[in-house]
Amino acid sequence: MTDPVAGWQRSLRAQFPIVTGHPGLAYLDSAATSQKPQPVLDAVQTYLTTSNANAGRGSYPWANTTTALVEGARERVKEFLGDPEPGRSSVHFTGGTTEGLRSVARDWLADLLADGDEIVVPFADHQANLSPWLEARDLLARRGVRVRVRELPYQESSGDYDPGALAEVVGPRTRFVAATHVHHVYGVDMNVDRIRRVVGPEVPICLDAAQSVGHLPVSTAALDVDFVVFSGHKAMALPGTGAVWSRNLRGPVFRPGGWSGTPNTVGVVSLTAALDWLDTAGTDRIERWTVDLTSRLTDGLARLEAYEVLGCRSSLTAGTEVQRRRSLVTFRHRGIDSRDLGFILFSHGFMVRTDGHCQAGRDAADGSVRVSLHVYNTPREIDELLSTLATLQ
Repeated sequence: MTDPVAGWQRSLRAQFPIVTGHPGLAYLDSAATSQKPQPVLDAVQTYLTTSNANAGRGSYPWANTTTALVEGARERVKEFLGDPEPGRSSVHFTGGTTEGLRSVARDWLADLLADGDEIVVPFADHQANLSPWLEARDLLARRGVRVRVRELPYQESSGDYDPGALAEVVGPRTRFVAATHVHHVYGVDMNVDRIRRVVGPEVPICLDAAQSVGHLPVSTAALDVDFVVFSGHKAMALPGTGAVWSRNLRGPVFRPGGWSGTPNTVGVVSLTAALDWLDTAGTDRIERWTVDLTSRLTDGLARLEAYEVLGCRSSLTAGTEVQRRRSLVTFRHRGIDSRDLGFILFSHGFMVRTDGHCQAGRDAADGSVRVSLHVYNTPREIDELLSTLATLQ
């Protein structure tokens, strides 16, 4: 009997020209950027050859069509994120997650804070979810406003946030929390719901969703956060595309400062097409597929003594009750430098990330290998990777 899940995955994989066009290579770097399915490429080609114009800058048909596409894309993002109050919320397009987080810090948070206030931010997540908040603190300091930055605590054993320790950090002057949905190195869901229970109902929370949007279902109705920021290029859309979704419930309405200029219209078109594709494929099914693949990888790595998997060690056994990694696994060889290991793996056809992964507080000496997966990856690729790694013990 044909496996319906495998058939579903094969039909999706076949829609990625760059994947099917290079059968001897395994692309294992989707946390850096995803590959693009044919419907997204077709949508871009159609737009550029039928109605390419500047949004909001003209009254002729092509300009009107482009303006409608951009405005419609805002509503499409809200729909994709399960927005419970689309009439209140807003969506602003950016060049990616980094730019979006910086806009929240510069254009919204800086005006919210007063002398003596405190913010809580992650010091071991992606650098993009630390630097903007430190920049906001420094900007305010130049204005004579002193803001204290507190570290969002971690549980070292799991790579997850530590809600018990967070309760000791949060105080009456806590005005803002920044967090990550899925960690870009440890691959775990960071359980933001527990942060909300600790900080209470009034403190705004900004969520870096770069590694979750497009990889698993993201519901703003279920996530009681105030900002969801993500990159389109990690979610099947073109590079230079991202969005800030703002609930506009706690604190002032989010309005990016300055003149907006020409939007990345072709990127916005690609994002709408990507969200349509992901909805059709089913992000819940994509999540199950990639979790199964990462489980296959971590179970295999646990049997290879030469390798250390970063993050929660308790999840490295089959049948564990500890949550499995979402779409990515990061590890080190105990004797081979990560960059050298990356070159070796590419010589066998595997494309992986090998460095510090832009993790705050890490440098070149902390290098590791990150394997990050999407729906176009296969169990065979994982088995062949493990077989290659086993020869390097």
